Amino acid sequence: MIRSLLRTPSGAAETVADGLRVLALIGIVIAALGWGTIAGLSLAVVFVGMFFPRVIGVRPSVDIAFGTVVLIAVWSSVLQIYISTRWWDLPVHLVTNGLSAALCYLLFVRLGVLADTGTLRRPTISAIVMTTALGLSLGVLWEVFEWFGHTFIDSEIFVGYVDTIGDLVWGGIGALLAGCCMPFLTGRSADLDRSPRSVRG
Repeated sequence: MIRSLLRTPSGAAETVADGLRVLALIGIVIAALGWGTIAGLSLAVVFVGMFFPRVIGVRPSVDIAFGTVVLIAVWSSVLQIYISTRWWDLPVHLVTNGLSAALCYLLFVRLGVLADTGTLRRPTISAIVMTTALGLSLGVLWEVFEWFGHTFIDSEIFVGYVDTIGDLVWGGIGALLAGCCMPFLTGRSADLDRSPRSVRG
């Protein structure tokens, strides 16, 4: 995984993915100067998280999609779009949580925490079930983080019962869809290969 992180980009798609990481790095300064320390820290967290797809060696198209989505998500927060446009957080939760769940699933397979689906009788269904479960778990962790932020950092962070349930539902749907798309995400028809090379496209 470290080798995958440190290698130079190969091809236009990987260069675009690294370009998004550069934009995120620049965004840290812009957000901090324009909107304050919390905004800068939010971009910093996203910047670090954007290396996740590269570390586990997913295909460049997935890397680009993840980078684009998390940048949209964090800037939507900085620019308070979630407050001005209440429905906007639902599609963002769907896509962001779905991709995050898929990447976590791939990571756990790489680390041997979860079984390689190629060794199971129902590889596709197994991937769907586990990705959905991971997505729901990530959704809960995110809602806890939002509660913590609202309570101890910034009371303007919007929390509420309806908002929380809606976020969890849409995030869970996103994870379910990501599990169904796992053959595309991995570049294989049914199972996962432990070698990161097999999922690059």
